[in-house]
Amino acid sequence: MRAVTVLLMSILLSACVGLPDKVSPVSNFELPRYLGTWYEVARLDHSFERGMNQVTANYSMRDDGGVKVLNRGFKTNEQQWQEAEGKAYFVEGTDSGYLKVSFFGPFYGSYVVFELDKQDYQYAFVAGPNHDYLWLLARTPQVSEQLKQRFLNEAKQRGFNTEEIIFVEHPQP
Repeated sequence: MRAVTVLLMSILLSACVGLPDKVSPVSNFELPRYLGTWYEVARLDHSFERGMNQVTANYSMRDDGGVKVLNRGFKTNEQQWQEAEGKAYFVEGTDSGYLKVSFFGPFYGSYVVFELDKQDYQYAFVAGPNHDYLWLLARTPQVSEQLKQRFLNEAKQRGFNTEEIIFVEHPQP
């Protein structure tokens, strides 16, 4: 019975670091260029970010070779900032935009960069382990309407429910 439980837990945990259908990580990924602050421009909403605006993610190196993840957002209804610190590690090679991230101990979820501005690393389209998790990240809080439309088109082609995407509010400069 214990062997069955261990097997089932292994399958369950590995499913959380899987890839959604029609989503492939970018190749030639360069982590040093990806590090730093990213603004969340759009997302499929979910319980752990519901009601948040001004959301940012900051990525930096950990001593163990992984990536420190610091997510921060303003919880509008509570009028207060919230932060969550996590860690991320590559699932495949370090040149693939396919990582696993954890905010809760031993439980990891996929972080799949499936489109990236390879010239300047100014925007990234990111998916989670399935079609319920999707983000548009950028180095600036506002992006062009053309980029927003590209994100929506690419997301729809890959099977994401684009009707549920929300655009995150950030203060105007």
